[in-house]
Amino acid sequence: MTLTDIGTGIAMVLILEGLVYALAPSLVERLLEALRELPLEMRRNLGLLTVVTGLILLWILHG
Repeated sequence: MTLTDIGTGIAMVLILEGLVYALAPSLVERLLEALRELPLEMRRNLGLLTVVTGLILLWILHG
């Protein structure tokens, strides 16, 4: 994995996040409110699950 690959990945995340904010800003607000209501431990577990899912996806795509 090169620095270009990392930069490409970051750019793609920014594009996707920007599209969500541009196309559905009210949905983002509702999602943030729902996340705020979740207990801290559940939010932490959700973050870890997201990281593991991303790692598995990278492994499948580049493995």
